[in-house]
Order: sequence, then structure tokens, then C-alpha cells
Amino acid sequence: MLSPIQVLCSDITTLSLEPEPFASYTEADIISTVEFNHTGELLATGDKGGRVVIFQREPESKIEPFSQGEYNVYSTFQSHEPEFDYLKSLEIEEKINKIRWLPQQNAAHFLLSTNDKTIKLWKVSERDKRPEGYNLKDEEGRIKDMSTVTSLQVPVLKPMDLMVEVSPRRVFANAHTYHVNSISVNSDYETYMSADDLRINLWHLDITDRSFNIVDIKPANMEDLTEVITAAEFHPHHCNLFVYSSSKGTLRLCDMREAALCDKHSKLFEEPEDPSARSFFSEIISSVSDVKFSHSGRYLLTRDYLTAKVWDLNMESKPLETYQVHDYLRSKLCSLYENDCIFDKFECAWNGSDSVIMTGAYNNFFRMFDRNTKRDVTLEASRESSKPRAVLKPRRVCAAGGKRRKDDISVDSLDFTKKILHTAWHPNENIIAIAATNNLYIFQDKLNSEMH
Repeated sequence: MLSPIQVLCSDITTLSLEPEPFASYTEADIISTVEFNHTGELLATGDKGGRVVIFQREPESKIEPFSQGEYNVYSTFQSHEPEFDYLKSLEIEEKINKIRWLPQQNAAHFLLSTNDKTIKLWKVSERDKRPEGYNLKDEEGRIKDMSTVTSLQVPVLKPMDLMVEVSPRRVFANAHTYHVNSISVNSDYETYMSADDLRINLWHLDITDRSFNIVDIKPANMEDLTEVITAAEFHPHHCNLFVYSSSKGTLRLCDMREAALCDKHSKLFEEPEDPSARSFFSEIISSVSDVKFSHSGRYLLTRDYLTAKVWDLNMESKPLETYQVHDYLRSKLCSLYENDCIFDKFECAWNGSDSVIMTGAYNNFFRMFDRNTKRDVTLEASRESSKPRAVLKPRRVCAAGGKRRKDDISVDSLDFTKKILHTAWHPNENIIAIAATNNLYIFQDKLNSEMH
């Protein structure tokens, strides 16, 4: 049996879901979030233009029963429009910051999408029949003259071409003073939370005109502000627990049973800083950009600028595992600070069994770490890998001044404008989605049956 890392290195097929993946693009086309639904059959992306594109996995072919279904465009809709706050004279971008799916309860699908200020609940449904034979309307939907109605008929449903309808069901607005960076659906499926730089609010999915503030770290005097909230997520199984990360590199686990306002955390996860390694950039690179609970709920995965860390909920003093994502950039921090790349926010993801983690890097590279074998691999989402049935080859970056092998890439030749910030992993299978600027790559393992 091959390990996940071995399979992902040697036997992955690639799909590029842009019709012309390498054509010119605008700022609005840049993908800003990627999210599988709970079954993995649907995949949603949001972009800086406020659009949401949903991809659906095609059923397996009867001719090739072991072939994986590909993902094709299912629906596209405009989720958010640019707005203007007249009181503060601020433009509100239409960029989609996060998308979260609700577990499917019936034939329809529901998802939450948010920009900097407003969260919306969308219903995605299918219609393949239409009613015909109205008594009071004609075929074009106009009301008939009642005097012309001489007989009554029973309306019937006639088959029609499949139509995917997307409609807004709720709009949750006016609750955040600062930019929303996270939304997370609770395991009770009735509530969700939204987090901005200084506050976290708890919402009921049916109530739009009020929310409950559960975390508020805003000081009385803003000059005393030392940290901001960077990400937040509910526990996958316990509806009373949630975690949030900060720009200081700390994680706070909160229990909503203890108090209505969770200003006092239940647990604080923090790694002591090595005084000898402290530099001007220490605080910037220690800021946590993403936090994810494992599917089991036992572990936390975090990403800061240079590392990915796995924390055990039962051990607060230090991370259980630390993985160097691109340690070769330590010598480049000064130039990365000058071009603002040091402030990039990379996301991270677990595989379905919590045995492998994934996160992005520069030059369209992304990294995978096998927690069991401690092996790691660097892969690239590129023009070559987007060809049908392409095989991904491991890549290696040579640090400045290091010995360079054949096919190694020098750290000086990395393209920092090409960055993999957003990734997602299918909840059950070895299928990953990688957002590279305006292109979405789906890498799927042909030996999926070997994986579990």
C-alpha cells in the first residue's frame, strides 16, 4: 500500500477549470477562497470580483467504473457587489473572503459567503419540471380576462431542461466594524460565527437582525492594541467549543458554557519564543494566518509565514509537530518585507484521515507533509501540470549558497507574484483543489482505492 505522499507524488491527474487558464486576467478574476462541501461532490470558489463559481463532480463512468468523475461548472452567480459606507467614507470591496457550506438537509444546498462586512446565505437548487395549464394565466404568464375562462383544468408538471437556481435566503449585515476574516458553521447546524479583527459574533441562521458578541478584544484605548484576531473556527463535534488565532501567534480555545462573553479563554496555546532567534521580523512571521480543527477534533493545524504546526488540544505548552514550509526564505525576509509579501496569508488543510497536511507557498508551489512517515513533498501547479493526465513531479528549492542539484530551483529565481494562498482537500478522498491566481487546479489520485 502506498503512503499518501507517495501516491500524490507519482500518480495524480490534473484538471484546470479555466477555459483559457493562462490568458490575461484582471484583478477581479483572482480566486480568493476555495471550499468543498461536506460530501465533496460540490466545490465552490469565490473571487475578488464578488463572484461564486460552483463546480459539481460528474458521476463515475459506466464504461470505466473505476474512473474518477471530473468537476465541471455547475453554477455561477454574483454574490456581492461593491458598496460605499457613506458614514465612514469607505469603499467596501466585493471580494469574497470566505465560503462555508452547510450540511445538506434536503435536495437543496446552502452556503454562506462573506466579503469584508456582509454575510449572505444562498440556496442552490435544481429544477427540471415546470407547471403548465394554469386557469388564470396564459402561456406567457399574463393574467387572463376572467370573462374568457369557460372551463377549468388541472395544472400539470412537464419535464424541462435542468436549471440550477441560486437565490439569496438571508443577509446578515451591520454587525462588523472591522473586516470579516472568518466564518464557521457550528456542529449544531443552527448557528455560525463570524470574526473580524477585534470581535467574534454568534449568529442564528434564521435571524438576521441581531447577533451575539462572544469575543471582544478591543481595548478602551486603541493605542493599547497589541494584537488582532486572524482566524476562528468551531470544533467539528462540540458545539460549545471554538478556537481563534491572533497576530501574536497564540491560539485561544473558548467554551461558550462558561460565560456569555468568552473574554477568558479555557486554554491558551503558545510556543515560547527563543530569545536568541528574535529579529525585527519575529512578530510578523509568527502571526497565525489560518487555523483548522482536525476531522477528529483532537488536533489543531495552524499556519504562520514560515511554518505549519499541529497542536494537541491536551498540550498547550508547545506544538506537537512543526513543519518548515519554506525555511529557505529566512534569508529573504528583508526583501519580502519591502514588497509586502511577508504579510501574505497562507491557508492550510487536513486530508480526510488527518494523516497528511497541505499548505501553499510561492512560485505556485504547494507543500504536503505526511504526519506518520514524516516525509514531505513540494509540488507545482503549473502549465505543464494542467495538461490532461499529467503526472506531478516533486520540486526542490535550493537555499541561497547551497549545493544545487539537477532540476533544483534557486531561491533567487522564485516568482513571488505566483502564490498558492488558498487550498482545499476533499473530505473523504485524495482530491485537492489549488487556487493559483485566477486558475483552479484539481489534482486527483487515480489510485484512490489504495488510499483508505
